[in-house]
Amino acid sequence: QVQLVESGGGLVQPGGSLRLSCAESGLPFSEAIITWHRQDLGKAREWIATSWPGGATIYDTSVKGRFTTSRDDAKNTVYLQLNNLKPEDTAVYYCHEAGSMTWGQGTLVTVSS
Repeated sequence: QVQLVESGGGLVQPGGSLRLSCAESGLPFSEAIITWHRQDLGKAREWIATSWPGGATIYDTSVKGRFTTSRDDAKNTVYLQLNNLKPEDTAVYYCHEAGSMTWGQGTLVTVSS
């Protein structure tokens, strides 16, 4: 059974940074395709980035150049580095494993002064 455990959310001022973590278990990490999504209150969940085994990545235009996803194979963990945060980035952030359709529990990011 695939499990994803997220951490790293919190309150940050505009222009600040956070790093989210998504620890995966139950699937060989070399097979895990991890996607990142976010959902603001009252809005649909939206895709923002994908991390493929081997390190290839792709981003939505709303976060490209500000957010970076990376993998640590030794820790079975995928990271999402959030830089230059804006109030409109406020949302619950989720990681997702595409093959097993497993979701993490979500972590809240609040960008406010």
